[in-house]
Amino acid sequence: MHSLIRERIVRKLSNPVLDLLGDSAIVSAGREAAFTTDSFVVSPVEFFGGDIGKLAVCGTVNDLVMLAASPEYLSLAFIVEEGLSFSLFDRVIDSIALTAGQAGARIATGDFKVVEKGSADKIFINTSGIGRIVAGRIPSLRNITTGDKVIITGNIGQHGLSVLARRKGLDFDFKIKSDCACLDGLLLPLFKAGSSIKFMRDPTRGGIATTLNEIAVGCGLGIEIDEKSIPVSSGVRAACELLGIDPLYMACEGRAVIVAAHKRADDIVTKLRRHPLGKNAAVIGRVGRSPKAKVVMNTGFGTQRIVDMLSSDPLPRIC
Repeated sequence: MHSLIRERIVRKLSNPVLDLLGDSAIVSAGREAAFTTDSFVVSPVEFFGGDIGKLAVCGTVNDLVMLAASPEYLSLAFIVEEGLSFSLFDRVIDSIALTAGQAGARIATGDFKVVEKGSADKIFINTSGIGRIVAGRIPSLRNITTGDKVIITGNIGQHGLSVLARRKGLDFDFKIKSDCACLDGLLLPLFKAGSSIKFMRDPTRGGIATTLNEIAVGCGLGIEIDEKSIPVSSGVRAACELLGIDPLYMACEGRAVIVAAHKRADDIVTKLRRHPLGKNAAVIGRVGRSPKAKVVMNTGFGTQRIVDMLSSDPLPRIC
């Protein structure tokens, strides 16, 4: 166990904080900080566009970024099933090292447990993250007012369909790649420039439909979105039609729903589109007084329909 931890984990994630291998890590955030924790049990652990290691880092980093926090330190705890191949484990660690390095986050502490064959599905990862707040005003549901615009930073549905295709052995010929990515480089510069962002949330489980409902309920206002404005790739659209799935409910792991002051929304979208991760950013809706705590969509047929909260999970274990 000591050799495994030192040679296969610490050697690749080495930094002065982690190398001490103490029972706890001493870190310094310097000013007001955000703290988050998450667990990742995706099946399969590797998919087109990522793996459970990349997903764990991106998911934790993005949770910090949603509060305008720059990621500083991450914890990393593994629960590994007996018999897991070293080649798979090494690929996961390499992915963690690359993704964390790109986000400027250091692995500060961790844990490693092995359970009997059949007690887990290959590998589960638990993470926590600490980040320093970079903005003067922290994004909050309390900031949202009528007239604010709703923005999505890119095409929706890609992560959920990528995992589904790999899990079920589906060959769409659409080359649907997970959108799994860290959003610090895309979003934190907007806060530093004072961009009038009111609130952000990453639309993971339940997709943008569930996220928008959470926002509407949280602020007590209504949200109206336009179907034609929502960016969906042709591959995702075709695959969803074949499978009878609504892309609004498909998980994203490299996108953010932003609520911003209406006068600055177009400027924010312009800035987002200058970054590779934001090239398909778009204003997709607006906040209003009615219907209270509900989400309504203007459809492509010129009608309106209520977009409900996800009531059942069409694709479990996507994160």
